[in-house]
Amino acid sequence: MYPAHRKDEAWRVNVRIQGCDLENGYLCGTMEALNVPLADTPVVTFWVGEIIDGKNYTFYTGKWEATPDDDIRHWCKFPSFAPLMSQVEADGGKSLDLSSYPFVFMRWKEQNFVNVGNDCGLTIAGFTICGFSCSDGSINGFYYDPNSSPFQKLELKSTNEGHLGFTFSSYQLQ
Repeated sequence: MYPAHRKDEAWRVNVRIQGCDLENGYLCGTMEALNVPLADTPVVTFWVGEIIDGKNYTFYTGKWEATPDDDIRHWCKFPSFAPLMSQVEADGGKSLDLSSYPFVFMRWKEQNFVNVGNDCGLTIAGFTICGFSCSDGSINGFYYDPNSSPFQKLELKSTNEGHLGFTFSSYQLQ
């Protein structure tokens, strides 16, 4: 969920991951944007995600108007992607074993607005390419939509609660 027309706006985003199926490379959740200009209330969307695992999904999107070049330009924004680049260019990453890689790469596609209409001033036409850091629990992402400003950034931070694992000030895992 990103501004339809404005380039330099930023607001707090809360993300809740509500379902995850590692076997099928699927996850889903909601995203809540707070203090959105022209919106009277926080804007909530429902999204579905693809976990890049080489089996169910590769680094090449193959839909949503994204070309392989678009994908590579976005994935290259992640330093953790650099060691995988040559194999991804060769076969989309199908031969990579990412099961023990310290980052989990994903695509999140917002499906619909939950609490507002389509005229809220935001677009959900694109999707977010993102990565979860297994070491610090952060999620970083970049929005792709050929009709929006390029490389709109999503940053979600976590805090470490010791033996309880990560808790998230910006999102929750359930």
